[in-house]
Amino acid sequence: MTLAMSRRAVLTALGASVALAGGGHLRAQPARPAFGQWVDSFRARARARGVSDATYSRVMGPIKPDTSVYALDRAQPEFREEVWQYLNRRVSDWRIRTGQERAREHARLLDSVERQYGVDRWVMLGLWGMESAFGDVVVNPKHMRPVLPALSALAWGEPRRRAYWEQELLNALMIVERGWAAPAEMIGSWAGAMGHTQWMPEVWLNMGVDFNGDGRISPFGPPDDALAGTAQYLLRRGKYRRGEGWGYEVRLPAGVAPAATEMHAISSWQERGVRQANGKAFPRPNEQARLWQPAAGGPVFLLTQNFNAVKSYNPANTYALAILHLGDRIRGEGAFVQPFPGGERVPTLAEVQEIQRRLTALGFDTDGTDGRVGRDTMLAVRALPAQSRARARRRLRRSEGAGTAASGAVAGLPWAARRPRAWVPPSRRPRRGEGTPPR
Repeated sequence: MTLAMSRRAVLTALGASVALAGGGHLRAQPARPAFGQWVDSFRARARARGVSDATYSRVMGPIKPDTSVYALDRAQPEFREEVWQYLNRRVSDWRIRTGQERAREHARLLDSVERQYGVDRWVMLGLWGMESAFGDVVVNPKHMRPVLPALSALAWGEPRRRAYWEQELLNALMIVERGWAAPAEMIGSWAGAMGHTQWMPEVWLNMGVDFNGDGRISPFGPPDDALAGTAQYLLRRGKYRRGEGWGYEVRLPAGVAPAATEMHAISSWQERGVRQANGKAFPRPNEQARLWQPAAGGPVFLLTQNFNAVKSYNPANTYALAILHLGDRIRGEGAFVQPFPGGERVPTLAEVQEIQRRLTALGFDTDGTDGRVGRDTMLAVRALPAQSRARARRRLRRSEGAGTAASGAVAGLPWAARRPRAWVPPSRRPRRGEGTPPR
């Protein structure tokens, strides 16, 4: 993928990109210059790109490199998750309810974006919820940081993807040059993704849209520009197809392998005995689709080009599935018909809030008790002593069938702790034909 085509190309390669520590098997890298010297030498690159000397001096003169990004890169990922666990944490009760509120609150905006770019509003809501929890974490200092010091550190001191980071720093400087943002306003992830839909500077610069007509393009503040620019991205770079779905959960007849990767018209799949899992007819038999099963024994899907369009935003199948399933749940659709093997029931919003209240009472920091399960809640549950988790399971067995928030909260503890599969009482195990609602 070229630099121009990647929103966050870093996400596909960072796992092997930085080896500033523990890199004894790598070829020795030349010594890097002092940061001040590098800033002076980089000025010519910025000038050639169109950044004025005044802008460069104003931004880069006082800047200090945020070298903490090196450790953050080496620490990824923090949690390992099965597919159902990944979906449970992202397609949560909180995100579904909040997404429905945002759908009502921004109905006119979503109408306009859908009309102009053809991207389904529920896809946009799923992506917005996935990327920033509907803007909730956009400027949260626990999750975001000033982007220019981070990109400067990466462009200066990250040896194996220096060209990428240099280009993104130049893109960020051009955003300042155009007057779209002041340096202090550019807050984002350690890798430089910003705003409601987490644009990298390249996407902001090349795919951004001044949809609210205020004279500048910004992924911050009102979500107009962010949603419109992201819809444009899906349309132009992802080749999103207006009026088509993203895919369907299906049931396969004997003899049809779920790993078939070739694209066929859905009518062709029907001729081979493939049916929607919910028993409904396929609405558009001429759509081209391929089969995919995320995990053996779990649900099977027919995926169309629009699944690939969403995947272009971050090239991971489970990421795209989470966005699209979240959008469907916000729309009002149900959970998958076929549960994932080993999957657990998702705690409700009230149950997650109770988990957080109990953890807070024990002295753990869950970053609030709003029902959102983020890094702090997961770390808090993981830090619980093993004997506490064992007692929780025993209490759950005694309260089985009570249907209270307390018993549900206890059920959620092993799930959030990311420990080996928790015991699940028979009353909470999915029966044949029922789904396990992802969170």
